[in-house]
Amino acid sequence: MAKVARLTSALTVLLFATFMRAQQIDVAVGASTLLSAKYTSSSQSYLPATEKGGAYPSFSADVLLKKHFGLEGEFAFRAKQGLYNGYQGFRPVLYDVNALYAPRLGDKITADLMAGIGGERVIFYNRFATCGSTYGPSYVSGCTVFISSNHLLGHVGAGVRYYFWHNFFVRPEAHLYFIHNNFEFNSNYVGRLGVSLGYTLGGQ
Repeated sequence: MAKVARLTSALTVLLFATFMRAQQIDVAVGASTLLSAKYTSSSQSYLPATEKGGAYPSFSADVLLKKHFGLEGEFAFRAKQGLYNGYQGFRPVLYDVNALYAPRLGDKITADLMAGIGGERVIFYNRFATCGSTYGPSYVSGCTVFISSNHLLGHVGAGVRYYFWHNFFVRPEAHLYFIHNNFEFNSNYVGRLGVSLGYTLGGQ
């Protein structure tokens, strides 16, 4: 996972290093939620949780380098802790870096088509440990106890950008993640649906 983190960091640095050569830069903030299929097998008494629901604030930025092609990065996290199988708080964090194709569909409409790689970090909060114990700090003395699980993911996404006023746009969007070895949950496939509000610097 350390290699994945280093690769993602290198790609992010590359993304921002290309800003000086960009024909167009777009930044956006948004809100979304996760979708995932329910677990259908009845062969297990302890079923894996379903990774869905919750409000996910997001941030994205992209640069177009040549014609309609460029690079894009995004970050989304669950705003409030979920409850894992009814007893433990958890919070997923998703991030990815993508190749971007953004063709113009009209005077005020642009498509965003992307594919890339990234990672998922799932933070699990433990409210039962005691501060200063061999298991780490806890809520007893105001400390926060958590452990995290990290996974490599593949990502594809699409959105339709509508410029409603000057360089400001609204973008309904859909994302699909394939999360490698996502064993804490019932499926390796997770969808994210949402909408972003953004601004374009340069081209448009």
